[in-house]
Amino acid sequence: MSSGALVSARNLRRVYGDLDAVMDLSFDVQRGEVLGFLGPNGAGKTTTMQMISGTLAPSAGQVLIDGLDILGEPKAAKARLGYLPEQPPLYQDLTVDEYLSYCARLRGLARTKLTAAVGNAKERCGLADCGRRLISNLSKGYQQRIGIAQAIVHSPAVVILDEPTVGLDPIQIREIRRLIRELGGDHSVILSTHILPEVQAVCDRLQIMHQGRLVLNQHLGELAHSSAEPCVRVALHRPPSITVLESLPGVRRVELMGDSRLRVHHGADSDIPEILVSESAKRDWGLFELFAERRSLEEVFVELTCREPSVDQNSTVIAEAA
Repeated sequence: MSSGALVSARNLRRVYGDLDAVMDLSFDVQRGEVLGFLGPNGAGKTTTMQMISGTLAPSAGQVLIDGLDILGEPKAAKARLGYLPEQPPLYQDLTVDEYLSYCARLRGLARTKLTAAVGNAKERCGLADCGRRLISNLSKGYQQRIGIAQAIVHSPAVVILDEPTVGLDPIQIREIRRLIRELGGDHSVILSTHILPEVQAVCDRLQIMHQGRLVLNQHLGELAHSSAEPCVRVALHRPPSITVLESLPGVRRVELMGDSRLRVHHGADSDIPEILVSESAKRDWGLFELFAERRSLEEVFVELTCREPSVDQNSTVIAEAA
């Protein structure tokens, strides 16, 4: 396990009959990091979360939680985990206080610490005034908060959240996202979702799964530069022919965009912005706009999940930050 990693998954595999739901999956989650787990339906996200949380045994591979093997030392490892499944495990006929106290006892908290632990979880999740209310009488948003509260009531090192904002209205979604961001300061958080704005709003690192494999593992800040074929957008008052632009060193292809604008695709090591400025000045092309295009998260997601995943001999990750 790498230094500072609270979760370390190595070569995880899960097989259902003839179906490989998860194949040779390896990654770490660092202390204080919010990791976004993206993928289309059926990609293997929920299966992976279940293996990490210990609710589903992997067919092969290993999961370490804070250095503890979740299969070899399940009780100690799970004590360091908090888990919110896609359907919160709520008892509708209990009050919020009764339910959270019950969850705290299941987690092994001493009676002397129950009141303080429940109070802290309620405070962090915006439930301070709801303790005596029946869970069945609360809105979907508040029930999601209760689900998160039960996941953090024992102050775990790692919190796993599977689709925590499904079915919520926009205001509730913003509140839950703010809470997730706050949790990232004290815990390592794994957020499994297929909602792209969710990842951009709260996550530090992004992982994308496709057909049971990990196809991207990257910090969000580096994502825009991850394209195998970078490009710049250029606007010229007197543009030359496409053939002339494509003859410039490092240029791979040029797209017409209309209104005197073009998209120039180039090699990763090319100095094409400087070349375009220099050539425009020499040939009087009338350059008035030039900037590097950044790919959106949606474009990256579509690119990686609408093609067959590439696999090398050592790993299933095809794009990873150093």
